[in-house]
Amino acid sequence: MEHPKEIHLLAAKRILRYLQGDPDDRKSTSGFVFMLGSGAVSWSSKKQQIVTLSTTEAEFIAATSCSCQAIWLRRILKDLKFKQQGATTIYCDSNSVIKLSKNPILYGRSKHIDVKFHFLRDLTKDGVIDIVYCRSEEQVADLFTKPLKMASFVKLRKLLGVCTLEDPD
Repeated sequence: MEHPKEIHLLAAKRILRYLQGDPDDRKSTSGFVFMLGSGAVSWSSKKQQIVTLSTTEAEFIAATSCSCQAIWLRRILKDLKFKQQGATTIYCDSNSVIKLSKNPILYGRSKHIDVKFHFLRDLTKDGVIDIVYCRSEEQVADLFTKPLKMASFVKLRKLLGVCTLEDPD
C-alpha cells in the first residue's frame, strides 16, 4: 500500500482484534443490557455454547438468556419491595424472534431449535416477558455483540447512559 495513513493502521488493528476474538467456531455472541430508569443495572456479553443454524436461532437463544436474567432481576426487585407490575419489556431487532416467541406452532425453519429455548414462549404467554420490536439502529445490546461504526457506537453509548470524560452531556 502506498502512503498509508494512520486511519489505515487503525482499520487494520480493528480487523486483527476482531479476528483474534473470533476463532473459527461459528458460535454467535449474545448480549443484553437491563436499564432501570436511565441507568444500566445488568449487562452481559457471552459467546453462545452451541453453533446455531440461523440468525433467528441465535437471536432466539439470546432472547431466552435475556429472559432468564429478567426473571432474576424481577425477583431481586420484589425482595427489595419493588414488585414489578406487568411484563418486563425486552427490545429485540428481529421480527422473526418476536413472531416465534408468540407462536406455539413450530415451522420447518425453527422446529430444530432445542426445547429448552422455548421457555421464552411460556414467559411471553404468561405475561412475564413482552418482546417488542426495536430498530437495529437503537438496539443498545449491539454494543456487546459486534463491532460498530464510530457514529453508531457513540449513539448507542449515549443511549446506554455512558459518556466520555471529554463529553459530559
